Amino acid sequence: MTAASRQRTTVPRARSAGTGAGDLLQLLRDGRPRTVGELVQQTGLSRSTVRTRVDALVAAGYLTETEDMPSTGGRPAGRVAWNARHAVVLAVDLGATHAVAAVLDLNRSVLAEHAWDRPIADGPEAVLDEVLAVGRRLLDEVAGPRLAGVGVGLPGPVEHATGRPTSPPIMPGWDGYDVVAHLGVLGAPVLVDNDANLMALGERAAGWPDAQHLLFVKAATGIGAGIISEGVLNRGAIGTAGDLGHVALPAAEDVVCHCGNVGCLEAVASGTAMIARLREAGEPIASVADVVEAVRSGDSRASALVRQAGRDIGTVLASCVSLLNPAVIVIGGELAGAGESLVAGVREVVYRRSIPLATSTLQIVASGTGHHAGVVGAADMVIDHVFSSAAVDESLAETA
Repeated sequence: MTAASRQRTTVPRARSAGTGAGDLLQLLRDGRPRTVGELVQQTGLSRSTVRTRVDALVAAGYLTETEDMPSTGGRPAGRVAWNARHAVVLAVDLGATHAVAAVLDLNRSVLAEHAWDRPIADGPEAVLDEVLAVGRRLLDEVAGPRLAGVGVGLPGPVEHATGRPTSPPIMPGWDGYDVVAHLGVLGAPVLVDNDANLMALGERAAGWPDAQHLLFVKAATGIGAGIISEGVLNRGAIGTAGDLGHVALPAAEDVVCHCGNVGCLEAVASGTAMIARLREAGEPIASVADVVEAVRSGDSRASALVRQAGRDIGTVLASCVSLLNPAVIVIGGELAGAGESLVAGVREVVYRRSIPLATSTLQIVASGTGHHAGVVGAADMVIDHVFSSAAVDESLAETA
């Protein structure tokens, strides 16, 4: 697979029926048990072919027989289903100031997790060594299923094909760092992506499984977006699609951004920008969490800033709506915890400035997944890679 082809990852929800055992498994990854007869109808294959492939998938642990109709003679009888406990995934969401690690099963259910404060600016060695320690402890807690892979989200541009961060503005020391090699000591495939991309995958998997066109916006220390179009996560040519925070905002044309440019959305609408303004006003604000708490406590200045941030984000999103025509925009990240203020500001501008046809059925909502969006999306990325049709067929061929 070329580096360019890996920039677009199909979200495994709508699958066509193929002919190999790996293709058969894709039909069952939705978790719904099926009989051999149902699989024959869906694939158009002969009953003997389907049964042979189901046999192989059950023997390898990919499928399990449901308890209501057990096997009676060595062959799978009754219904078979995706074996969500066949393996686990270690998923890691690294933000600017925090980290979340979790072990999930193959249905993306969290089995064990740990969240802690850790500035990404501490550098890759310190951060990833801590990830290894936490990850090993969580895997020990779960104990049993094999580790299928490790998925990592980073708060900056990532060349997905190599897993290396690329000139990340808030991640000193990370540029070009080999994250895959560092975490590869766990003995499983390691996949790395931008955190907003993974949150888009996670939000869709958990809350919008039928949405083919979804835009996820992460508003926290910085601002980023993940784009799903035609059911596909679109990373762009080299992995920088969705870098919403560094789109120029006319109202911010004189504000210097930490990236070195002026007028970036992130320079005026990010959590970092709000912290600076509130501190200038004499408020004891030190973090995005403090901003959120101030809004929840009824602080009028903080509430006004968050509402205006929503309007500024909405100004940029209005162009995105005209360009991409999403069915749903999900607003997530730590700032979304401030309640309705941020989302209301986004809606106010998007519905006013975008063309009526594009907004006639558009939904703009707050994230329903919260801090789990990143780890669920990281698990989704790994599962789609490790249990693809080609990977499953290759694994079965090696054990035949």
